[in-house]
Amino acid sequence: MPANSPVRLFDIVTPGSTNHHGTLFGGIGLAHMDKVAFIAAARFGRADFVTASCERIDFAAPCRLGDIVTVEGRVVRRGRRSLGVAVKLLAEAPLTGEVRHCGGGLFSMVALGEPAPVFPALVEDEVEPEGELRMVDLVLPGLTGQGGRMAAGRSIDAMARAAWIAATRATRQALQLAESRDVVLEQPIAPGEVMELVPRLEGGAGGACWVAVELRAEDVLSGVQRRCGGGRFRLAAAAALAPAGAVAA
Repeated sequence: MPANSPVRLFDIVTPGSTNHHGTLFGGIGLAHMDKVAFIAAARFGRADFVTASCERIDFAAPCRLGDIVTVEGRVVRRGRRSLGVAVKLLAEAPLTGEVRHCGGGLFSMVALGEPAPVFPALVEDEVEPEGELRMVDLVLPGLTGQGGRMAAGRSIDAMARAAWIAATRATRQALQLAESRDVVLEQPIAPGEVMELVPRLEGGAGGACWVAVELRAEDVLSGVQRRCGGGRFRLAAAAALAPAGAVAA
């Protein structure tokens, strides 16, 4: 993958992430943008970075409850120790596929440690290869369990969310998680590593589909990835899961 391919974090606007207006809380949106800026800088420069400043942050439109949120970042500026990462925040209506630009900004990320890292040349027209959908997130201490590694429940939740997003985008139906199979957690993920999820549709019928999700971890300094687990998830139309005799809302 090119060093400056876009980095994308996906999330779902749930009631726990909304403000009193029923839209995504601005602080959560800003935190997502900061994480994406870090991942984009670390993947490009293969160094540990901190956020030095952010410019031109704007929230042009709200992300509504139920929307699929995409936060995309790409390195656009290269200095001796710093990288500028342009980040944009998008909201997607799950049933129609309508995508709205909801905000963005420019983050200045500074590399830590000595000697100063040697950054690769910045190729602004670098094209991302087409293929599988990749969803990333940064594993922070708040996601870990007692052993100091990402908690099992968090890993499974991330895989289920990835499956829901992939299935919803493919079917444009109101789906719910109906079943999971072959869920395995093979290796732990440590704080500071990048978690990458790769969902693949396996097909389906009758208002349901199966999605296989692979869970990977990446060391940001070396770029080495390893498989950490995976599973298969069946998503079904909400109406198909209603008990017999139930009245649809």
